[in-house]
Amino acid sequence: MSSTSPAAAPARVPLATILAFGAIQMPVLTIGVMYGVYLPPNYAGLGVGLAAVAAAITIVRCIDVFFDPLLAMVMDRTKTPIGRYRPWLVLGTPILMFGVYKVLMPTGPVSEGYLILWLLVSFAGLSMLTLGASAWSAVVATTYQDRARLFAWTSPMGILGIDALLMLPLFTHHKVAAGLTASMPIIGMIFLVALPVALVICAVFTPERLKDAPRRPSFSLADYRIAIGRPTMLRLIGADFLLALGPGVTGPLYLFYFHDAKGFSIPDVSLMLIFYVTAGIVGGVFWGTHAARRFGKHRALQIACVAYAITQSILMAVPRVPAHYTFVDCLPTGVAMTAVGFCATAFLILVRAMVADVVDEVRLERKQDLTSLLYSMVTTTTKIGASITVAVVYPILVLVGYNPREGATNTPHAIFGLEMCYLFAPVVLVLIGGALFFGYRLDSKRHAEIREALDLAAAAESMSGSEAAHPDAPAVPAE
Repeated sequence: MSSTSPAAAPARVPLATILAFGAIQMPVLTIGVMYGVYLPPNYAGLGVGLAAVAAAITIVRCIDVFFDPLLAMVMDRTKTPIGRYRPWLVLGTPILMFGVYKVLMPTGPVSEGYLILWLLVSFAGLSMLTLGASAWSAVVATTYQDRARLFAWTSPMGILGIDALLMLPLFTHHKVAAGLTASMPIIGMIFLVALPVALVICAVFTPERLKDAPRRPSFSLADYRIAIGRPTMLRLIGADFLLALGPGVTGPLYLFYFHDAKGFSIPDVSLMLIFYVTAGIVGGVFWGTHAARRFGKHRALQIACVAYAITQSILMAVPRVPAHYTFVDCLPTGVAMTAVGFCATAFLILVRAMVADVVDEVRLERKQDLTSLLYSMVTTTTKIGASITVAVVYPILVLVGYNPREGATNTPHAIFGLEMCYLFAPVVLVLIGGALFFGYRLDSKRHAEIREALDLAAAAESMSGSEAAHPDAPAVPAE
C-alpha cells in the first residue's frame, strides 16, 4: 500500500451522538413554532393589531436577515479550546432566554416598539443557535448519506418538543394552550427551563474534531459573492426560499384558518397540529434515509414537493367540522394534516444536508472552509421567507375585514379571503422550488469523488507535515 493512500472512510456517526447533538433542536424548533404560528395572533389579540404585528415582524426580519452572514464570517474565524461552533451555542442560549422572557412574559402593556425590540433579541439568540448547530452538523457527519441520516434523526427530536407544546391542552384539561394569550407566560417559563438543559446535553456529549479543524480561514466579501454565485448554491438558495415561503404562509394563518374556517376550538386547533408535526418523525427518517439513499437527495426532494402539493390540496377540500363535533369528525382533517406534515418534513432536512455537500465542494475547489458562511445563506432565505409571509397575508386579512380577536364573528367574505390566502401560495411555490433541481449535479457519485480528493489532499498534507517535523527520517518507498 502506498504511504499516500487516502484516509479510511469516516465511521458512521453513532446514534447516541446524533441524539445528543439534536437535543438543542427540541427547544429551538418549538420556540420557532411558537413565534411563527402563535405569537402573531396572540399579540394581535393583546390589542397591538394585525397591521402593527405584521409591520413589527417585517421590520425585525429585515434587520435580522443581515445578521446571519455577518455572524457566519465571525463564526468561520472562531478558534477556541472547545471548538469553533460550541461557543456560539453557549453564547446564544442566554440571549435567547432573555428574549423569550420579555416576549412571552410581558409584565405590562405592549406596543409595536416593545415587540420589535424583544423579537430582535430573541432572533439574535436563535441565529446563534440555529446557524451554529447547522454548521456544526457538517463536522459531526462527513459523508453524503450520513449527513441526511443526521438531519433525519435530529429533526424529529425537534418535533417531539413541538408535540409536547401542542399537547399542553391534554395535560392541563384545556387550561393551557399555545393559542391562548393567557398561556404565554407559562409556556415562556417552560422554555426558560428547557433551553439550558438542552444546551448542556448538546455541548457536553457532541464531539468536535478539533485536531482535524482547518486552519483559520482568510476570505473576504468577494469570496461570499463567489460562493453565492455557484450554480449548486444558487439552486439551494432559491429552493430553500421557496420551500420556506410556501408552507410558511400557512404558519401565521394556521390558528385563524382552523378555528374560523374549519370550525375547531382554539385548544383543539393546537391538538390538530400534532398530526402535522408528528408525521415529521416518520417522514424525517423516511426522506433522510430511505428516499435519499434510493433516489439521491435532490430527487427525493422533488418527489416530496409533488406529494406536498397533492396532500395540501386534499387538506383544503376536507369539509368544516359540525358545531358539536366528535373525534370521528376530526379524523379526515387529522389524516390530511398527517400527509401534509409527512411531505413537508423533507424540505429542511434535505436542503440542509445538501448544503454540507457544497461545503466540501468549495473546500476542494477554493481551498477554503466556508461552512458557516454557506449555511448562513439558507438560514437567511428562511428568515426572508418568514418575514414576507406575515407582511403579505396579514394586510390582506385587514383588507377583507377579518377580525383576529378571540370570540369575534367574521363575515363569509372575510372567511373566504382567509381560505384563499391559505390555499394558493403553498402549492405553487413548493412546486417551483422542486423544479429548480432539474439538472442538479452534486449527487452521491460526485460527492464521493470530492471526498476522495479531500482525503488524498489531507493525507498528502499530513505526510508533508511529518517529513517537515522529521527531516532526517528515511523516505518510505512506494509499493
